[in-house]
Amino acid sequence: MNYTTWEQRVRKVEPYTPGEQPKTDKVIKLNTNENPFSPSPMVEKVIKEYNEDALRLYPDTRAGLLVDALAKRYGVDSDQVFVGVGSDDVISQTFLTFFNSDKEILFPDITYSFYDVWAELYRIPYRTVPLKDDFTINPDDYKCDNGGIIIPNPNAPTGVLESLDTIEEILKANPTSVVVIDEAYIDFGGTSCLPLIDKYENLLVVQTFSKSRSMAGMRIGFAIGSKKLIKYLSDVKFSVNSYTMNPLSIIGGAAAVEDEEYFQKTTQEIINTREYSKKRLTELGFTFPDSMSNFIFASHKKVPAKEIFTKLKEQGIYVRYWDKPRINNHLRITIGTKENMDKVFEKLAEIVG
Repeated sequence: MNYTTWEQRVRKVEPYTPGEQPKTDKVIKLNTNENPFSPSPMVEKVIKEYNEDALRLYPDTRAGLLVDALAKRYGVDSDQVFVGVGSDDVISQTFLTFFNSDKEILFPDITYSFYDVWAELYRIPYRTVPLKDDFTINPDDYKCDNGGIIIPNPNAPTGVLESLDTIEEILKANPTSVVVIDEAYIDFGGTSCLPLIDKYENLLVVQTFSKSRSMAGMRIGFAIGSKKLIKYLSDVKFSVNSYTMNPLSIIGGAAAVEDEEYFQKTTQEIINTREYSKKRLTELGFTFPDSMSNFIFASHKKVPAKEIFTKLKEQGIYVRYWDKPRINNHLRITIGTKENMDKVFEKLAEIVG
C-alpha cells in the first residue's frame, strides 16, 4: 500500500463514550452507577497515615498488599489474582491476551459498550449475540466455534442476572475458549461464579472496586482465575507497563477489602433502596427487567424515555439514555440514597403525570 499522508497510518477507532460528568455538584447524579456512600473509613485512615515521601519511589509491581488481601477475601491463592487500573484496564488486557485468533469473539448485543471498542482497537473479529426479548441470554447461542466469550453478569445496562447454571452451560460448551464473566455488579444480590474457577481452567472472573466498594476514583479492578490464566495475563501486563497500580490505590484497596462489615452494610443499604425504588417506579407506570445491580433499566408505558431524560436533566437530575436500537425507550437510573431517590420520584411524578 502506498501512503500519501501520515494520517493513513493512524489506528482509528470510535472511542467509548462515558456518562456525562456535570461541572457542578448541585445535581443528583444517577448516570454512571457510582456508589452514593463514601469508601470505608479504613481507606481514609491508611491514606492519611501514608508517608508522602514514598511517592518518589516506584510502586510494588505486584501490588502484593492488595493482591494478598483479595486472595484471602476470596479464598484463592495469590497467584490466582490479577489487579489493574479499574476493571476497564483488566478487561482491556484480557482482550489483548486471550482473544488472539481469526475467530470471532462473542458478547451480547445489549451490553457494556466498551467491548466492541476494545475489539476494534485490537483488531479482534467479533459478533454480537442478540439477547432474548426479556433481555436474558440463550446459552445455545454460545455453543458454536468462537475465539472467546465475554458476558457481564449482571448485565449492563439491563441489570439482568443470569443463573450459575446458564454460565456453566456456556462453559461446558466452550472448553477451547477463554470465557470472561464481568461481575462489576455482582455484589448487589447476585451469586458469583467464582466457585467455578476450580472446575474450569478457562474461566476468568472480573470484578471492580468502583461500584460496591465506593472507589471509582481510585481505579481498582481485579480478575481471579486459574494460575495459568493469571500468568498469561500478567506476562502481557508487564510487557505494556510494570507500574500500573499507584501506592495509594494499593493500600486503600487493601483496607477496603479488610473492612467487610462496612462493605456488607453499605451494599445491603443499596439493595434495600433498589427494591424500594422498584415499587415506586412501578407505581409511576414504569416497567423494567428485574435488576440485581445498583441501577434500574426502566421504560415508561406512555412517556418516551428521551423526553423523560431531557426533563430530568433540566431539573438537575442526571440519568443515562442511549439512542440505540432496542433500548432507545429505556433509562438507566443509578440507585442513590433514599433521600435522592425520593426527589427523583417526585420529579418523575410531575413528568409522567
